[in-house]
Amino acid sequence: MKDKNELKNESKEKIEEENIQSVSEQETQDNTDANREKANEEHVERIRELEEKNKELNDRLLRRLAEFENYKKRSDAEKLSLLEYAGEKLVLKIIPVYDDLQRSLLHIEDEKNIQAIKDGLQMVLDKFTKVFEEIGIKKMETKGKEFDFNFHEALLQQPADNIPANTVIDEVEPGYFYKDKVIKHAKVIVSQEVN
Repeated sequence: MKDKNELKNESKEKIEEENIQSVSEQETQDNTDANREKANEEHVERIRELEEKNKELNDRLLRRLAEFENYKKRSDAEKLSLLEYAGEKLVLKIIPVYDDLQRSLLHIEDEKNIQAIKDGLQMVLDKFTKVFEEIGIKKMETKGKEFDFNFHEALLQQPADNIPANTVIDEVEPGYFYKDKVIKHAKVIVSQEVN
């Protein structure tokens, strides 16, 4: 049997072991709590960083949207202005011809010479022709060409000897191209077969 001292010592050792185990458990618990707290702080910090970055990206996106809207408004205004004043170059070229025509009419009463009037009107016509060439307007050549509804408007068909059918034999009104596009069909008289 164990004596009292031994029992006392065993009891002391057991208490010490329990105390050590309790302290160890407490330290482990404290470490776990500290680790959890540290992890929570890290998560909170990470969330704060992400929220800040999200806010920054959102601000940048809103600024870009505003810039794009301003660009669209400027672009639309420029297009509108361009369309509104697209004919300005043409108008500036036609005004001098208009002025010359007015001056010619003023001098008709003063002129006794028909040739001078004719020469003045020819000068105005030459100026108009030059303006037309500069802006890309070209008169169609129609006489002797085969009738084509893409370019011609037939006003009349006339029997004609020695001329193939559907040939333009006369031009009532000239047709015009603007660059490569027909802007006015020529009004023509077309030949038909003689029976």
